[in-house]
Amino acid sequence: MSDTSDYERERQATIARNRELLAQLGLADAASAIKPAKQSKSTAKPVQPRVKKPKEPPMPTRQSTRLKRAIVDPNESPAAKRRRERDEENRRRQEEDERLEAAEREREAKRPRHHDLDLSTLTGEISPEDLSELRATFQVVLKTPRPRGISGDDAYVFEGDKQDKAEVHELKEKLGKLKVVARAKVTQDRIYSAAYHPEPTKDLIFFGDKHGQLGIWDARAPVDEVADDDDEGPSAEDREGGKYYRLQMHWPATSKSSISSVKFDPIDSFSVYTSAYDCTVRTLSLASGISSEIFATDDELITSIDLPPHGHEMWISDAAGGLTHMDLRAGRAHAKRYELSDQKIGSASVNPTRPYFLVTASNSRELKVWDTRMLETLGARSLRSAPNSVGSGSPRSPSKSTPSKSKSDTPSVVLGAPNLVDKGAVDKLLETKRGQTTMRARWLHGKSVSSAYWDPRGRSIVSTSYDDTIRIWDMPPSWFDKDAPFPSSRPFSQIKHNCQTGKWLTILKAQWTPNPDVYPHFTIGNMDHSLEIYSCKGDHIVKLADRTKITAVQAVTCSHPSIVERVASGNASGRCVLWAPEDS
Repeated sequence: MSDTSDYERERQATIARNRELLAQLGLADAASAIKPAKQSKSTAKPVQPRVKKPKEPPMPTRQSTRLKRAIVDPNESPAAKRRRERDEENRRRQEEDERLEAAEREREAKRPRHHDLDLSTLTGEISPEDLSELRATFQVVLKTPRPRGISGDDAYVFEGDKQDKAEVHELKEKLGKLKVVARAKVTQDRIYSAAYHPEPTKDLIFFGDKHGQLGIWDARAPVDEVADDDDEGPSAEDREGGKYYRLQMHWPATSKSSISSVKFDPIDSFSVYTSAYDCTVRTLSLASGISSEIFATDDELITSIDLPPHGHEMWISDAAGGLTHMDLRAGRAHAKRYELSDQKIGSASVNPTRPYFLVTASNSRELKVWDTRMLETLGARSLRSAPNSVGSGSPRSPSKSTPSKSKSDTPSVVLGAPNLVDKGAVDKLLETKRGQTTMRARWLHGKSVSSAYWDPRGRSIVSTSYDDTIRIWDMPPSWFDKDAPFPSSRPFSQIKHNCQTGKWLTILKAQWTPNPDVYPHFTIGNMDHSLEIYSCKGDHIVKLADRTKITAVQAVTCSHPSIVERVASGNASGRCVLWAPEDS
């Protein structure tokens, strides 16, 4: 007991000496002044998904295979032994059949789907309540047709700079008020493409991802509160905004099915078209909820699609340097594919005011403007044989398998392929006098041209390239009216912009706002996690950023077709952002 008291007295003496020393150094209150540092408010928090915790079923109890065997009676009769062995053999056969059926189902699940798919199949394991909400959302946009708006080629063309500056100033005031008003993880994988539905009463945005999933985001829909007694839920600013629905449009759900383009029917916006790396183009009817395949090839990866305002045709670019024209009323059997390049054509855009003019962007570093009226005069050879021919719009059936063949036995025809105009025929046309009016312009870039699009007026082109430059061309109507190549000229404006996205980010592409009633401008993501907006003259309008909520590159962008103050963006994790005025 005395030892313990001596130790305690020594400890108290040491504490007293330390306090006296701190007092002499003026640090007596140093310990109490130290407080734990608060977490910086500038740290962006990921959006927390709304997860409804399902009731977990009881876990099955493991049981030894030895214990599953029937207990053999040492005194069983020969007849009982035969019955037991027969039952065991039947059980083994049944288990083997079930294993083979499961393996076949797994193989079937990995095969591409070319047949019609209904909404319940596309959404997969979704609750009946959520499926009903999705159908109700579709019914809202089906009330009024929303055709794609176009404007004349002389819209917003002024004689002096003052009016242009006034329009740019007005845009800066409107777009400068945009803030992050909603965030959500709309798709499970990287965003590849996006389109903003024109319905003005909703912010309904369609995102295509790396694994063939189409995310439909009703960004301003009321959020369902999820009660959770066990864990404290996320704060209001960290919850997901709106409601989203995921549809597996293209299959299998791998990188071979990345959705490269999303387009709405330009006549009424009641259907949405998607193209994917699975070499197919599908359409989803918002009225019926049925997804149908309208085009397919065997080996050309489809990079983009576009439709003229009348909506009866579609132009399809592919990674093999081809451009396919298809009349949607005639179907795929009458489609015609033109080999225009030795390298990938990354995008094709239809001029909205003169639909027979197209612009293509290629890995050959060239941007080209085509007059397709001349291309249509070329004859094509069919890639179909009589046994393999298909009717217009008839889908390929994946259910019938054919035995494998050697290369020598494989015919040169492919099922559902379009008629082909090979590159030799195109090159011969370009060498003739008539061919000089087929390719109206050819502008070389420093590196691969990743995208090129017409503006709603059909007189300006914006292109992005791996040479870290955005280029803008302005073409007066007189260039189109003459049957002659466009005058060789430099771009109207060039903007330095970092386009080195690398392997893990979607390629940055400048996207025009489709709104024809506003001064033309375009959006593009920035590698510093922001979003840039420029005018058709190259004037910088605004840089949208929020370090407290965004910590990833907003690689994919799109704008509302009729409301100026609406912009959406998506990143490599499937998270999407809606930019709008806070008081909207």
